Amino acid sequence: MNLPWHLYLMALLYIIAGLNHFRNPGMYIKIIPPFFSNPKLINILSGGAEFILGILLIVPLTMHFAAWGVIALLIAVFPANLFMYQNKKAGFGLPKWILFVRLPLQIVLIFWAYQYTL
Repeated sequence: MNLPWHLYLMALLYIIAGLNHFRNPGMYIKIIPPFFSNPKLINILSGGAEFILGILLIVPLTMHFAAWGVIALLIAVFPANLFMYQNKKAGFGLPKWILFVRLPLQIVLIFWAYQYTL
């Protein structure tokens, strides 16, 4: 089965992002809203999920399952994106408009992953 190049791109993005959770955990821990307990564990779980789902996206047998997993993950991490927008420290000093644009970008990423659930 020949997989499209944009599926490989999406997989690569999630693999890199997942690895970055372990390479630079402080960046991710900083954006986890304070009402979540154990942000270190959440970082490990979300980074591991991104990495594993990225790999599973390029395996034809698991691609559909992985795409649904990516959608679930994007929904699960949305509170962190919202927290970045609302909290200046969590926003890394980025302009508000960039943090705002990032919010609906989740919908685009969900739609991209949905293309592989069918």
